Amino acid sequence: MDKQTALDKNNIELVTVAAEYCSFLEQAYDKEPARVLDVLSKLLPLIYLKASMVTCPEPEGLYLEETVTEADYMELRGLLAQKLGENDDYLEVFVEDMKYSDTPVRKCISEDLADIYQALRNFVQSYRSGLDEVMAEAVAVCVEGFRTYWGQTLVNTLRAIHYVRYNSDLNIDDPLYD
Repeated sequence: MDKQTALDKNNIELVTVAAEYCSFLEQAYDKEPARVLDVLSKLLPLIYLKASMVTCPEPEGLYLEETVTEADYMELRGLLAQKLGENDDYLEVFVEDMKYSDTPVRKCISEDLADIYQALRNFVQSYRSGLDEVMAEAVAVCVEGFRTYWGQTLVNTLRAIHYVRYNSDLNIDDPLYD
């Protein structure tokens, strides 16, 4: 991939919105839960749109450093779980295990958001290297992950976030609406 392709408008827009998502979650400690859900309900569709617009070759297998540690992941997941409280869990139907199960599959919004964060933070950090080959591989790996895992996770999570935000049966005294 040459410099022109590495700096393609769609790649730049994806890295920009991915960086915004990561930055927002990293600063979520001092934000009210309702504000977190409000912003995520707007950022997630934008991320999906931007990722779906990127066209790139298959990953070439170039080593990309993973910058999100397990401790980073667990800290973020814990923060989000705490903010969401009992609203963190949702039932998922778009998972492979559901085909073979008579019982619902339980998922957590916090875990899904942390999974997406991990993929996007690693992408953003690799892309920021400025090296054409690394930037190209970062885009390819990000888009491949979008197609095979975190894209579906994103839309499933967005459905759950929508439910939490707009379900009329929720208790108005719920801390999410303070």
